[in-house]
Amino acid sequence: MTLRLAMWSGPRNISTAMMRAWENRPDTIVVDEPFYACYLAATGIEHPMGEAVMASQSTDSADVAARLSSDPVAAAIFYQKHMTHHIQPGVDLRWTAKLQHCFLVRNPFEVVNSYRQKRGGVTLDDIGIVRQLSLYEEICAISGQSVPVIDARDVLIDPRRVLGDLCQRLGIMFYPEMLAWPPGRRVSDGVWAPHWYGAVEQSTGFVPYQPREMKLSVEEARVAEASMEAYERLLTLGHEAI
Repeated sequence: MTLRLAMWSGPRNISTAMMRAWENRPDTIVVDEPFYACYLAATGIEHPMGEAVMASQSTDSADVAARLSSDPVAAAIFYQKHMTHHIQPGVDLRWTAKLQHCFLVRNPFEVVNSYRQKRGGVTLDDIGIVRQLSLYEEICAISGQSVPVIDARDVLIDPRRVLGDLCQRLGIMFYPEMLAWPPGRRVSDGVWAPHWYGAVEQSTGFVPYQPREMKLSVEEARVAEASMEAYERLLTLGHEAI
């Protein structure tokens, strides 16, 4: 029986490093943001390398969901890296009942500070934290699971402890290989990697946490502040789920 693990994150949130950690296990295969093309098709929003993304994936969310939840997988663990803002409100989430889930969060001010360096502007929907909270509540209700929430800061401070605790909770073995990986691009990376993955391609493990200097505009700070309540609520719910 394959463990299908969905990791729900927003952008600029060590989500690709986390995918590297899981892919470095000997028993795991990964998929990178499988609903990205669906999101672009549904919203019409322009993203860097958008045409390449649309050409590389299915834009039928029902088809993608069926493959993620039902297609045979030749590995003990099928790790799915998901962006919460890729899932539009009202989309049928019943397929998530077949998966195990974890939510990865990051302080909104740190998210906005990183995101603004990759795109010209940033909106509340772009960083997906408010949507992350609503998805958490929906997925908990559908799956009947007490879904864990982990903070990127905690991972960077002590990856061995956080990943070890998560593996124990999932009933699987922790592998030290999750803490270090070879640099470079992966075949499993989405076609958008050249724009977004520069830092992680050079990485060989989780970079120790350090506070960042932030120079946010008034509007950028408003976006971060408007996401704080959802971020703090997710941390509370994740703590209660333990």
